[in-house]
Amino acid sequence: MEKASFLALLFGLSLAASAQPGQYPDADKRFCLTVGILQGGGSLIGADLEFLLTNKLGVQAGAGIIGYGAGINFHLQPTIKSSFISLQYWNQGIGESFAQNLIGATYAYRSKKWFTCQIGLGAPLQKGPALPENFKQPPVMLMFSLGAFTIF
Repeated sequence: MEKASFLALLFGLSLAASAQPGQYPDADKRFCLTVGILQGGGSLIGADLEFLLTNKLGVQAGAGIIGYGAGINFHLQPTIKSSFISLQYWNQGIGESFAQNLIGATYAYRSKKWFTCQIGLGAPLQKGPALPENFKQPPVMLMFSLGAFTIF
C-alpha cells in the first residue's frame, strides 16, 4: 500500500511540475481547432474549439452534423498541443433527429503535428425519438473520435 501511495504522489507531482523554459515552443498558443469524425459532441462530422484557461486547464465547445457538445480538459503538459483527460458532454441529434445525450470521461491523444484521437466511456442521460423504441441503452457506452487539429 505504501508503494502505491508513493507512486500516486510522484504522479501528482509530475503533473503539477512546471515546464523548463523553451521545452514547449507552443506554450503561448491558447486556442485549438479540431475537425473530424465524431467531433462536436459525437456528431457524424464536427468541429471543436478549445481555449486554455491556465497552462493545463482548457474548455471546449463544438458542433457538427446534427450534434453538439462541450468539455473540460486537463492537459498532461503545459501546452494546448498536448494530450489530455477530459470530462465530456455529447448531445447526438437535435429535435426529431435527437438520438441520445451522454456524459463521460475520455483520453485524447494529440500528435506532434496534426493527428488526434479520443477514447473513453460515457453514461447515457436521455434517449431521444431518433432511437428505435426497442433499443436498450447500455449503462456505459464507448466514446471515441478521430480528427485533425491546428493551434493558434
